[in-house]
Amino acid sequence: MTRIISLTTIVAALAATAAARPAPSTHTVHEKRYGHHARWTNPLRIRSESDIHVRVGLKQNNLHRGHEFLMDVSHPDSANYGKFWTEEEVTQMFAPSDESVNIVKNWLTESGIHDVRITHTDNKGWLAFVATGEELENLLHADFYEYKDSETGHTAVSTDRYHVPKHVKEHIDYITPGIRFPFLQKRNALRDPLRIPTPPHIKAALSTSDSNCAKAITPDCIAQLYQIPPVTVSPSPDNSLGIFEEGDQYNQTDLDSYWAAYPSYGIPNGTHPILNSIDGGEGPGKNVQGESNLDFSLAFPIVYPQNITLFQTDDQYWAFSSQGLFNTFLDAIDGSYCTSCYAGECGNADIDPVYPDTHSGGYKGQLMCGTYKPTNVISISYGAAEDYIPQSYYERQCNEFMKLGLRGVSVLFASGDSGVASRSGCLGNSSTIFNPDWPASCPYVTAVGATKIPVNGSVSGGEVVANDPAGHPFFSAFASGGGFSNLFPIPDYQADAVASYFANHNPPYPSYSGSILGENGGLYNRSGRGYPDVSAVGDTIPIWIGGESVIEGGTSASAPIVASIITRIIDERIAAGKPGPVGFLNPVFYKNPDAFNDITQGSNAGCNTAGFSAAPGWDPASGLGTPNYPKLRDVLLAL
Repeated sequence: MTRIISLTTIVAALAATAAARPAPSTHTVHEKRYGHHARWTNPLRIRSESDIHVRVGLKQNNLHRGHEFLMDVSHPDSANYGKFWTEEEVTQMFAPSDESVNIVKNWLTESGIHDVRITHTDNKGWLAFVATGEELENLLHADFYEYKDSETGHTAVSTDRYHVPKHVKEHIDYITPGIRFPFLQKRNALRDPLRIPTPPHIKAALSTSDSNCAKAITPDCIAQLYQIPPVTVSPSPDNSLGIFEEGDQYNQTDLDSYWAAYPSYGIPNGTHPILNSIDGGEGPGKNVQGESNLDFSLAFPIVYPQNITLFQTDDQYWAFSSQGLFNTFLDAIDGSYCTSCYAGECGNADIDPVYPDTHSGGYKGQLMCGTYKPTNVISISYGAAEDYIPQSYYERQCNEFMKLGLRGVSVLFASGDSGVASRSGCLGNSSTIFNPDWPASCPYVTAVGATKIPVNGSVSGGEVVANDPAGHPFFSAFASGGGFSNLFPIPDYQADAVASYFANHNPPYPSYSGSILGENGGLYNRSGRGYPDVSAVGDTIPIWIGGESVIEGGTSASAPIVASIITRIIDERIAAGKPGPVGFLNPVFYKNPDAFNDITQGSNAGCNTAGFSAAPGWDPASGLGTPNYPKLRDVLLAL
C-alpha cells in the first residue's frame, strides 16, 4: 500500500531539517523527536522577539531508592514499620540535589539568563523563566516552530531536537517547550460504572436474607460476606475515608433513598461526604452518572458514623475535556507534585487541565497545589488502559503513589472491568495481546478486583470471579480486570506469590518477558507486576440514580468496600492507642494471605480468551481473595 504524505508535512519536515542549527562540541542532544502527529500542521518559525515561558525540570534525587524506603516503613518484618515520613521529609529526600540546581543555574546565567529572571520553586523541582524566541533558540541550539492542531485550532511550540552542555545533561530531566506535543488521544477509554434498571424480580428480592444475596447485594450481604461487625468504637476525627470522583457527581436525594431502604444502619437523611473541592469540582450536582452514588452507597453503611471525604476534581469543562487524569488530584494533596519531574514529565502535562480556566463557567482560580491533607485511605474507581497515556506520565504518577505510601497513605484502585483486555481493546496488530489496566498495575497501589455470588449461590457458599457475558445482567460484558503489567516488573513483596501461581497453575497462553510486546507470539508479560492484589463483591448491586432503582456493578464497587474496611480497622487501631495509618498495604497483605477468603473459581475473560483462572492462593483473576474482617483486623492491630 502506498503511503500518501501531504505537501504541508513535506514542507514542514524539509524546513525543520534545513534550518536545524549546529551545536558546539561542548553540547549534546538532550531529546530528539522522530516525526509528529499529522494533526500538527502549518509550522511557523517563532519570532525572535516573542516571549516564551521556559521550564527546566531538574532530575529528582534518590528516586531509585524509593522502593527501598517504602518497604522499610511498609513491610511487617521491618523494624521501621509504621514510621511514616512527613511531607517535608519526602520532599527533601527526592528534591533535586544542590549540585544539580547550581550546575543548571550556572549554565543559564552564563548563557545570558540573569539570575533575577529565574524562578526557583520551593521544593527545587524546576527552574522557570521567560525568554525571547532568540534567547531560547540560542540557549538550546535549536530552531523552534509554532504548530497548529488542525482539529481544535490549539497551538504548540516545539522543535525536533535541542542541545544542552554535556556536563549539564545528567542534571536535567526535561525542558519545555521541547520536542513534545500535547497528547491527542480521546478520553473514551475511561471506565464508567455498569448499570441496568432494576428488574422486578430483583426489586422483590431486596431483603437481607442470605438466600437473596445472589440476586441483590445489600449492605447486610456485604457485612455477612466479610464478617463486618457493627461499629463498636467512636470514629476518630483524625480518620476519614477519602474517595476520588471526576466528571460525575452524587445526588443527595438518591443517597437518602438508599439510607431509607436499609434503616438498620441508622444513617439519617442528609448524610453526605465532606467536600474537598479541587479546581472547581462540585458535589452534589446534576451530572449524576452513577459512580459517585455507587461509591457512597456502599461505603457509608460500612464506616458510618465515620466521615467520608470527597475529593471532587476539576470544573465541568475540564472534567470532560482533558485526556489527563489524577494529576490535578495529586497536585492538590502534595504541593511538590505540581513541580516535580520524572522521565520527561514536569508539572502538569499538555493533556491535563489548565487553570485558571478561560472557558464559560470555568474555575478562575489558580491550580491547587498542596491544598488538602490526604486521608489515611483513598479509594479510586477510575482508570483506563496502561497504554492510554504516555509511559512517562504513568511512571511519574506511580512514583507519587510510592511517596504517598511513605507518608502513611493507603491508596486503592479498581482493577478494571474488561478482564485481561481494557475498555480500549487488546494490543498488537491482531488485537490479541492482553492489555493491562492503569493505574491498577502500579506496584505501589492496592488493586481491587471484583467477585460475585454465583446464580443460586449464597453467602455461605462462597464467591467466584465476576465474569458476566453481555446482557447477564449488564448490557456490556463485564469481567474483573487482572493480569500482568507491561511497564513494571514483579515487585519483591509479590514475587513468591506470583512464582507459586506459575509453578502450580500455569496459564495456557504463550507469554513474553520484558519490554518486547508480544515477542514469540506471547499474549502477556510473564515478568510484569501481577494484579489485582485483593477482591471484593462487585456484581448485582442495587442503588438509586435519578430517583430510580438500578443495578450497578464493576470493580468500581469493590474498591470502596475494601477501602471502607481498612478505614474501620484504622479507627480500631486508634481506639487501641496505636498510630492510625497503615500506609502501603500490599507487603502486609501478601505476608498474611490467611486474612483473605481465597477465591478459587471463575476467570476474567477478554481478548477472545477465557482470561486467567482463579486458583488456590494468589492469582491474576482474584488476587489473594476477599477480606475476612476479623482476621484482617487482628493482623493490622498487631502491627
